[in-house]
Amino acid sequence: MTRTAKIERDTTETQIKLELNLDGSGNFTGSTGVGFFDHMLQLFTRHGCFDLSVEVNGDLHVDQHHTVEDTGICVGQAIRQAIGDKKGIRRYGHFTLPMEETLCSTVWDLSGRYYLVFNAPFTTEKIGEFDTELVEDFWQALAANALCNFHVNIHYGRNNHHISEAIFKCAARSLRMAVELDPRSPGVPSTKGTLN
Repeated sequence: MTRTAKIERDTTETQIKLELNLDGSGNFTGSTGVGFFDHMLQLFTRHGCFDLSVEVNGDLHVDQHHTVEDTGICVGQAIRQAIGDKKGIRRYGHFTLPMEETLCSTVWDLSGRYYLVFNAPFTTEKIGEFDTELVEDFWQALAANALCNFHVNIHYGRNNHHISEAIFKCAARSLRMAVELDPRSPGVPSTKGTLN
C-alpha cells in the first residue's frame, strides 16, 4: 500500500506544490521562502520519518502569514489523502519530548473531526524574523484540513526557539505513531466502522 499524496494549491496569495510520503525515510526537500519555517518542517519530516517535498511561492512582501498558513492547509490535506480510509492505522498517537529546558507533549486522534488545543505560550513576538504566533496558525490549518484532534501542551520552557522546535519534533513523533499500521487491527479503528 502506497501512502502518498500530492497537493497543489494556487491562489492570489500563494502557489504551493507539495508531496508527502508517510512511509518515507525523513527527507525534506524544497523551500517555503521562510528560513525558520523550513527548519521546522525539516525537523517535522526527520522525526516523523516522512518524506516531504514542498515548493511555495508566497506573498512574502506582505508578510509570512499566508505562506505558513497555506502550507499548513496543504500538509493537512496531504495527511488526510495519504491515510485514505484509515484501515489498519493506530489512529491515536502521543509523545512527550524534552528540548533542553523545554518539555512538550502532543497528542493526535485521526478521528475525522477537527479540534485543536494549543497550550504553548511564547514570550516574544518573533524568533528572528519569524512571527511566533504563526506556529499556532500552522498547526490550526493542518489539523483543520487533516480533520483530526490535535493537542499541544508546553509544560514549561524559556527559549522560544526551543519551544517551537519541541512542538514540531514532538508532533512528528506522535503523528508517526498515529499513522503507523497496526498488524493486530487491520480494520478501521472505530466501533462505528468509519472515521469520517
